[in-house]
Amino acid sequence: MRNLFLALIIVISILFTNESLAAEPTASVKSPARPNIMVVLCDDLGYGDLACYGHPVIQSPNIDRFAKEGLKLTSCYAAHPNCSPSRAGLMTGRTPFRVGIYNWIPMLSPMHVRKREITIATLLRQAGYATCHVGKWHLNGMFNMVGQPQPSDHGFDHWFSTQNNALPTHENPFNFVRNARPVGPLQGFASQLVADEAEEWLTQLRDKEKPFFMFVCFHEPHEPIASAERFRKLYTAPEGSTLPAHHGNVTQMDDAFGRILKTLDDQKLRENTLIIFTSDNGPAITRRHPHGSSGPLRDKKGATYEGGIRVPGIVQWPEHVQPGTTSDVPVCGVDILPTLCAVADIPAPTDRVLDGTNILPLLEGKPILRKKPLYWQFNRAKNDAKVALRDGEWKLLAKLNVPSPKPSGGITTEEIDAVKNAKLEGFELYHIQSDIAETTDRAESEQEILKKMKQQMQAIFDEVQAEAPRWPAWEFARYEGKILSEYYRKQEEAEKQKKQKQP
Repeated sequence: MRNLFLALIIVISILFTNESLAAEPTASVKSPARPNIMVVLCDDLGYGDLACYGHPVIQSPNIDRFAKEGLKLTSCYAAHPNCSPSRAGLMTGRTPFRVGIYNWIPMLSPMHVRKREITIATLLRQAGYATCHVGKWHLNGMFNMVGQPQPSDHGFDHWFSTQNNALPTHENPFNFVRNARPVGPLQGFASQLVADEAEEWLTQLRDKEKPFFMFVCFHEPHEPIASAERFRKLYTAPEGSTLPAHHGNVTQMDDAFGRILKTLDDQKLRENTLIIFTSDNGPAITRRHPHGSSGPLRDKKGATYEGGIRVPGIVQWPEHVQPGTTSDVPVCGVDILPTLCAVADIPAPTDRVLDGTNILPLLEGKPILRKKPLYWQFNRAKNDAKVALRDGEWKLLAKLNVPSPKPSGGITTEEIDAVKNAKLEGFELYHIQSDIAETTDRAESEQEILKKMKQQMQAIFDEVQAEAPRWPAWEFARYEGKILSEYYRKQEEAEKQKKQKQP
């Protein structure tokens, strides 16, 4: 009996051992690590401002190599033709007018991305990602003050940021803030300082047990432009021209971007990192620096024509994105939130309207299904076309029958109320796939398409106006403008004195 009992124990032990051995490989197989994510956003970088997008002079070797190793998007759109709204759309997946960001946000403005809005950084942090913002924030007026959400309130564990521009210029700025503590005067150029912080966070400060989300927001090539001599001297121009400063500024940003990519390589992070490179709107082309390029597109920053909203867009993700490929499928900044939710395998918000679409299939070479057209609205657009809609091959633009707003930063409550009751009129229709320069208005010849798209635009317009919040009245004091004016005045005085001393 005892021998029989021992035999049973041995048999049972063998069975359990075999079961355990059979199960061991399954138990030891780890699910693929969630990818790291990096979004790199430039400021006022036009569709034609990079060599890989056709610029004949500007040198952008790191971005060009990045494009060759990834997917270049030739119909990539910003969420808005202006800086703050574009960033709000990217962060929330919602057209900026819904969010209440109607224009660029001046210092001390009441306009801000409200706490009730859900950003992609918040979603990723809740899902276990370490999160970091470096560079230009521009999503509130009361930056680093009580009363409005700050980067930490919108999902960032670590932030090294400015409200808008680096001041008094993008060389030796004094207005960076790190995790609610003003940093004070710094030495160096903005893009280099942003790259320094990104490198330090990636190598030393982040929680390396977690995947990471990093939002890199370069100030370049937005004014006030400041470029190191080693980048300016790459470009020749007549004396007094600001071309070397502008073109050198793009190359300076390219150099900083290259440094961040090298850090990812050195840390062996590149293989499991999705990187999206783009711009917040088209080129500024200002009086001081009229050198930005929209390439073949019509108009510039501030316009709902292609030059104001179509921007560079490059994506790299090893083993997912086919290197050296190009896509002309329309994508937009509002697509980033739903796409990154899919990448991280987390649900996108369902308690609010999202205007973006998950474009993950496109990144993997598959078609995407866009359930609603892409939509832009800018009441202060620099031309009559204030509203735009792209649906597949076609683009519709419209005017608003409201008085031209008074020049000011931000937007007034009266202006919001006027637009809520405005009517769309003066429609322009372009077959944008074959006419990217928007030269031939097809509104008369394509009545059926015009009718359909007018109905689409009206439905979205009405829905968006109903959701758009009103902000308290406030006085635009032009604080930042005064700082810049004083800086430029001193710079001009120094130039005059220098010329007077010359024999």
